[in-house]
Amino acid sequence: MRPRTVVRTLSELCVTTGALLVLFVVYVLYWTGVRADSAMDEELGRLQDRWSRGAVGAAAAPGEPEAAPEQQLGDTPPEEGAPPGQPPDKPGDPSASSPQPGAPSRTPPRTDTPGQAPPAGAGPRAGRAFAVMYVPRFGAGWAKPVLEGTGTELLKRGLGHYERTARPGAPGNFAVAGHRRTYGDPFKDLDELRAGDAVVINDGTTWFTYRVDGRPYRTRPDDTGVIDPVPAASGYRTPGRYLTLTTCEPEWGHSHRLIVWAHLDATSPVAQGRPGALSA
Repeated sequence: MRPRTVVRTLSELCVTTGALLVLFVVYVLYWTGVRADSAMDEELGRLQDRWSRGAVGAAAAPGEPEAAPEQQLGDTPPEEGAPPGQPPDKPGDPSASSPQPGAPSRTPPRTDTPGQAPPAGAGPRAGRAFAVMYVPRFGAGWAKPVLEGTGTELLKRGLGHYERTARPGAPGNFAVAGHRRTYGDPFKDLDELRAGDAVVINDGTTWFTYRVDGRPYRTRPDDTGVIDPVPAASGYRTPGRYLTLTTCEPEWGHSHRLIVWAHLDATSPVAQGRPGALSA
């Protein structure tokens, strides 16, 4: 074979490989986001429809997707952005990373935490949206569905509520996982949250306004203690009504997890209109 033929063949292979890589990058950065945004919009639409019919917490309506099987800690592939040792978002050893020097200490929860605990009863159905999260810091139009569970496929349709953690507004720790990058990038800007920022949850009957305590915390993927009822590294010392958000760290990797903790600051009935945190 002539040298010229060899060079030409290699060149064509390089061009083909480059084109495939470009297509893959477009798929990861763009197309997965388009599909995820569409899936999240559908979840929000179904949720609003159930709420408008007064079906808060009711059984799934005909045509709704069946619940996906729940995964146990460690079942989710690293690229899914799971937190420490859990499905897409549950972190590791508190000693893996301590609060950054100079960072504000975790504010202890108010002793007069407002609002009543959600009514007792069966929790959300696995794999199904049951609430909407709003984070003003991420933009006025940022609103994502919260689904029960943290399975790989489920996190392509919204944020995931860790099983066995508290419900919104209830005593304990309401823990939620989300992708940092790809599939809509819901928690892309989690590292920008600061003390005092609001995270608002609407479960169809009540607005729950949580306030962030301190800067995001970096830890390892096996640190499951970050979603304990009273996370050891959070700075909280007594039981309360807390919120934990988890995602992958760094932004385009999954070697660590990024954690944000918040405490319940206020509640109000949905019938009274949007809370002040969303009106500012």
